[in-house]
Amino acid sequence: MLEDLKARGIPLPGAGEKATRSGKNFGPKKAQPATTPDGTEKSVDETAAAEDDGAKSEVSEESIPDDWDQVSDGEVEADGSQLVTPKPVSKAAAAGPVIELPSEAKEAANVQKLDTLRSPVVCVLGHVDTGKTKILDKIRRTNVQDMEAGGITQQIGATMIPADAIRTQCSMAMGFLDMKLRLPGLLIIDTPGHESFSNLRSRGSSLCDIAILVVDIMHGLEPQTIESLNMLKKRRTPFVVALNKIDRLFGWKAMPKADVMDAIASQTANTKQEFRDRSQKIIVEFAEQGTNAALFRENPDETFGDESFISMVPTSAVSGDGMGNLMAYLVDVSQRMLTKRLTFTKDLSCTVLEVKELTGLGTTIDVILTNGTLHEGDTIVVAGFEGPIVTQIKGLLMPQPLREMRVKNPYEKYKKVDGAQGIKILAKDLESCLAGLPLLVANTPDEQERCKEATELELAAALKSMNYQREDRGVYVQASTLGSLEALLEFLRTSKIPYSGVNIGPVHKKDVRNASTMLEHETQYAVILAFDVKVEREAQQLADELGVRIFAADIIYHLFDRFTAYQDELKAQRREENKHLAIFPCKLKILPQFVFNSRDPIVVGVVVEAGILKVGTPLCVPTKEFVDIGVVSSIELNHKPLEMAKKGQEVCIKIEPDPGSAPKLLGRHFEIEDVMVSRISRASIDCCKDYFRDDLGKPEWQLMVELKKAFSIF
Repeated sequence: MLEDLKARGIPLPGAGEKATRSGKNFGPKKAQPATTPDGTEKSVDETAAAEDDGAKSEVSEESIPDDWDQVSDGEVEADGSQLVTPKPVSKAAAAGPVIELPSEAKEAANVQKLDTLRSPVVCVLGHVDTGKTKILDKIRRTNVQDMEAGGITQQIGATMIPADAIRTQCSMAMGFLDMKLRLPGLLIIDTPGHESFSNLRSRGSSLCDIAILVVDIMHGLEPQTIESLNMLKKRRTPFVVALNKIDRLFGWKAMPKADVMDAIASQTANTKQEFRDRSQKIIVEFAEQGTNAALFRENPDETFGDESFISMVPTSAVSGDGMGNLMAYLVDVSQRMLTKRLTFTKDLSCTVLEVKELTGLGTTIDVILTNGTLHEGDTIVVAGFEGPIVTQIKGLLMPQPLREMRVKNPYEKYKKVDGAQGIKILAKDLESCLAGLPLLVANTPDEQERCKEATELELAAALKSMNYQREDRGVYVQASTLGSLEALLEFLRTSKIPYSGVNIGPVHKKDVRNASTMLEHETQYAVILAFDVKVEREAQQLADELGVRIFAADIIYHLFDRFTAYQDELKAQRREENKHLAIFPCKLKILPQFVFNSRDPIVVGVVVEAGILKVGTPLCVPTKEFVDIGVVSSIELNHKPLEMAKKGQEVCIKIEPDPGSAPKLLGRHFEIEDVMVSRISRASIDCCKDYFRDDLGKPEWQLMVELKKAFSIF
């Protein structure tokens, strides 16, 4: 083996020296002996002194270290030979301690060249219907928003804007043509604005380098805008405000090919005044949230510190005004202030955005590769509901530039992808993959074990934060992606609606069978909530046979509305079925001057002193040993029939005797001065609690407690 190495021209260490091999550099190198121009060898002391003098120049030049791979003592090559960490020293220092490089030189040796930048990950956040997707459509020259259900974004999407498109669309921005474009592009993430999708907004904002907070200039800061603002401040993420919909200013004249500030200056006096008034109002609203804001050309401090100002760029996603300025500002800030953060490194940083089932491809995952490289055939470790998933990449798919990743497009297949990019990964066993957590690459068994341990810790923390608890009795939830499923579960949790099972993908017969188990326990929960998924024909037929209701919708709040309407319908049906059992509490006083008939039936005028009197209420007199008077068969007020009378009303009632009992006589069995009350029971109390709770206010429930004690009901 030694002879073979010598033949290949590889220098071999002498006795007492340790071997080296080529490869990647895992750590800073020790001091190497240097030579003078005449060929003589310098001592390590001389080398260190010279490097100390030139350390600052090395740091400023940001040089890349040599591609060396230092291995630890005891590491074994494939052929069984043992390799050790190289510790080269000069002959003069062989007997003394090893002198390491100065700390500045070490830092310079570990830093990648700042000229090699990756695309920044830009997240678009804001309230629903502020124009987030419309802004991207204008940049991409696409029509994604019109293809979305209801024109509302309900999933996370990613789009790569290449450098050529940036140069073309930003040419009108002042000073852009004088700026050197060092970014390969912009990777823009679009997030939903609906309140139910706070999980997806949080996921998008957590992995971005810089964000666009879209604000409607006509409406100012809205609830989800403030929520997004707090997310960005919490994560200390730099962001710019897109002051959108300036085309709605009265008398606005579109000038998309001009710098937006020139376009504003060219407007009429009234339009300019309205712009100033509305922008100043939004600046005040930002100040109320503890954030300084200013127009991007008037920003006195854009360092993104606690006391700095956030820049606002006026835009219109309809006319195109300000779109070039917005992109130019993102590029300028990224290159000036985020250079270190955007330096491309080989350290893998990848996050799972969504889990989707696609026809012909099976279950896939959409990921954002922020840094590092992914290869086809890599073994990856991702988090799953039941624990870490170890699988192999079968394909790396990406849409064409300026195309949205979540919209069906012709995908291009790659063998290798460098960050930052949005990628669709094909692999096995991804059905239970959990979105929002890192993706790790582990190509050796030892790495796999370490990655599984790290993933388990991340998974435990994520599940704890989600705090979703399945119940024995509840609805069955089905969604197209994990992000949508999380939004559905969050709605159910806040609405106090239990769920017994979840799934991702189309509704099959097995899902109907799982939901049908509720028919034996709670029929109201024999329901499948299917969001943005296909319901197979066989599944629908089986559901009709078993009595399982399937509610399907492609807009999340439509699904909420349908299920809520079903609950109201079911509640009304049960109220109708049980209304004869519900006895409302009431206390009546007879009006002496309005006794029309004293027996069979008793017709008298009464005043409702407390509670609610309704038709069908049985009455008794507590002061006469709870003697039963009869049942109220009708109520009239001014000769008009009523279904019920409330406290303070004076009405005429007709009391008919209970079937099978002797009629009672007013003046003999009870007196005019006696108070009549409704005869409640344990069954009637339970019925009121279950189906008529909202019909009774606090005073009625207090009277119910009082009568319950009087009747000794437990």
